[in-house]
Amino acid sequence: MEEKIVTVLNEMAGYLSIAQMKKLQEVIVKTFAENETAKLSISNEEYMNMFLAAKRIEGCSDRTIKYYRVTVEHMLNRIPSEVRRITTDDIRRYLVEYQQINSCSKVTVDNVRRNLSSFFSWLEEEDYILKSPMRRIHKIKTKQPVKEIITDEMIERLRDNCKCIRDLAIIDLLYSTGIRVGELVGLNKSDIDFEERECIVYGKGDKERRVYFDAKAKLHLLNYLNTRVDNNPALFVTLDAPFERLKISGVEIRVRELGRKLNIDKIHPHKFRRTMATRAIDKGMPIEQVQKILGHSQIDTTMQYYGKQVLMESDVLKSA
Repeated sequence: MEEKIVTVLNEMAGYLSIAQMKKLQEVIVKTFAENETAKLSISNEEYMNMFLAAKRIEGCSDRTIKYYRVTVEHMLNRIPSEVRRITTDDIRRYLVEYQQINSCSKVTVDNVRRNLSSFFSWLEEEDYILKSPMRRIHKIKTKQPVKEIITDEMIERLRDNCKCIRDLAIIDLLYSTGIRVGELVGLNKSDIDFEERECIVYGKGDKERRVYFDAKAKLHLLNYLNTRVDNNPALFVTLDAPFERLKISGVEIRVRELGRKLNIDKIHPHKFRRTMATRAIDKGMPIEQVQKILGHSQIDTTMQYYGKQVLMESDVLKSA
């Protein structure tokens, strides 16, 4: 800090009188001293809470906030130093120990790294630390296995064995739109335009976008809504009174139960999203359009759904 003050004073020496230079030095030293004292009085927990508050204002979901809290809190408990004194070596040792103690995959460790990087980057941006210790800790390389999708035969079996009209409507809406399960349960009846076969969903950060569903989804949705006897504005509600809005866990349980009943391996709501994305690229839809439909802020996220095929097409585009 003293070196920076000297640099400022040297830069200004040719423009100010001796009296002005003395006053400038006095103000700078006093200001920085006050700031340093204030920063030193902030506890690690307070830094974490301020970071979480900032993420909440940015629009992060409660689920994401909870994940940030658990990750950062665990790191702070394992590294006894003050946040402003944590070094790159401290973080490296922590990540190595984390993987050894929890016997977790590289993907999990990289998720931890990413969350910690977000925390320390925020501290740097807010001038609580001079430089993030995460800068030299790069993304952990992991193998990207080709993830399975729902085949045409699977989707027909799911439809044929779905005894509940509500669940049938859920399956076809997930399959044709590729929306997230959280977006699905957040839908209201007023969000659906049956004439245009489209609906408005609110994704991460409450970002609004339009998605489109096919004729089968329209038919099953109309059939389901015609059986409703409640006044709940939610598009999907529980099967029994008081007919409350369906929760994410409710959809996940129903889909998994149906998959187990038919001996279809690893059927879950997100698999419908991956399937829709893969079908779209196979039919020649530009990756930028798929990104828009899925509501991804980064195109790299969209690429993960397609594996080598998308990466090859992306390389061609970049070289064109």
